[in-house]
Amino acid sequence: MNATSQKKAWYRRLGMQVLLSLALGITTGLLASGFASQLKILGDIFLSLIKAGVAPLVFLTIVHGIASAGDINSAGRVGWRAIVYFEVVSTLALVIGLAAANLLQLGSHMSHLNVAAVPPAFAKAESQGFFAFVMHVVPDNFVAAFAKGDLLQVVLLAVMVGIGILAIPIARREKINSGLEMVSEVLFSFINLVMKLAPIGTFGAMAYAVGSNGITVLIALAQLVLSFYGVILLFLALVLGTLCKLAGFSLWRFLRYIKDEIFIVLGTASSESVLPRLLVKLEQLGCAKQTVGLVLPAGYAFNLDGTSIFMSMGLLFIANAFGIPLTLQQQAGMLALMLLTSKGAATVAGGSFVVFAATVTSTGILPLEGLAVIFGVYRFMSFGIAPCNTIGNSVATVVVAKWSGTFDADKAWRHLYPERYSIES
Repeated sequence: MNATSQKKAWYRRLGMQVLLSLALGITTGLLASGFASQLKILGDIFLSLIKAGVAPLVFLTIVHGIASAGDINSAGRVGWRAIVYFEVVSTLALVIGLAAANLLQLGSHMSHLNVAAVPPAFAKAESQGFFAFVMHVVPDNFVAAFAKGDLLQVVLLAVMVGIGILAIPIARREKINSGLEMVSEVLFSFINLVMKLAPIGTFGAMAYAVGSNGITVLIALAQLVLSFYGVILLFLALVLGTLCKLAGFSLWRFLRYIKDEIFIVLGTASSESVLPRLLVKLEQLGCAKQTVGLVLPAGYAFNLDGTSIFMSMGLLFIANAFGIPLTLQQQAGMLALMLLTSKGAATVAGGSFVVFAATVTSTGILPLEGLAVIFGVYRFMSFGIAPCNTIGNSVATVVVAKWSGTFDADKAWRHLYPERYSIES
């Protein structure tokens, strides 16, 4: 009775509302381009509200993530192995996303149409010298960094505060972490409330984009979505498949073992929905309970492969769409920035898009208008982001357990290759 009463009607689900708004925005843009060009304000309002919560959300996420990493380090060999694994694989995901976007020139067919829409502040943005860039990143006022919305400065402050917390005695550090979690809950509630306005923002942004640019924007967005899924499959096969092979087991067999969890994630577009089930299932597979309890939850903050690929491809898409050339040096700087901002994206509904918005804002080069265009298809991409994050963290747990000597191989093979044991018995 309760489950039925709590189940929302299809038209009340946010994802369905966004998809309907997307279709309505496209239709309005094609049939009434003059009227549609005036709807840009709806997308701008939505983006302004997102931007209002981004700086404090990124600050708290990074601070809490670093403070939690202190606990991971104290766990010894499993902790540092997990951190090394997370950073290496996350970097590979970002590099693969950037390489694919460069190779496919995502969004480049829109540049001659959209360049006029770039706000003056972005149109005149140029790459700074190295020393000027460093001085810009370093804030001279703690509060001003938040007031200006300069997220590069916010990220630097967050890293320094997080490291500072690690120097505080553990007893007091726990109270601080508890306080950070309570404040984070308030911000998450704010972001979740803003996300309820997403259908309105999607309608306005998509109607404006299609009304101003015609069918070209739809072709470019379709290319982005299809390319994204292709890169996700490539990452799973090459990177995670190779890691599984080196660890001595088959990725395909492992995916069959956690298939129920993957289907749940596909249905909910949330990797957090299966965390309790995976904690039990990976322990049953032969990973030590301490290793599972340490690596899997930490991966939800430090190892978001699908989010990393989405962010890197999205950044290049916006740059190409608005005709903003990015040098290899600038892309390397963005990669380093994404390694920080991508942490903790799974902690809030639509978190991948929120931290993506934070990253775009932090660059100081890319226009926020690009966010509204991409958000129109974000729901389609989220069905690839969440499963990739889930599979990546599950593989990470097994690989780190094997690497740390906390893995019962015989127990695992009985689950992964049941036919061999049934024949032997």
